[in-house]
Amino acid sequence: MEMVTEYRVRNYAEENSMNKGFMAYENEKDAFSIGKMTIENRLDRISIYGDLDITKDKEGLENAFKLKRIIDASIDALKRERNLPDHIEVIKTDTVENPF
Repeated sequence: MEMVTEYRVRNYAEENSMNKGFMAYENEKDAFSIGKMTIENRLDRISIYGDLDITKDKEGLENAFKLKRIIDASIDALKRERNLPDHIEVIKTDTVENPF
């Protein structure tokens, strides 16, 4: 069984690689997509939203492995945390107008 613990990808559709060094919970800038599902790296959480069809074909298998690597990396990062709290309060972010 393959275990991937680190990778960094901006947008999977553009980069076409899951081997870019993504470090779960390390920054507020990494984001990428698998199908119509978006994954965002945050300091206090990994946000996953949207839709992903894991179809019964080679593309579905590839998407399933991509999702598994994200989950595995997140679990590994949580297991390495020495003082993992029972629960954190997620602070709601504000939406601002685009200044451009």
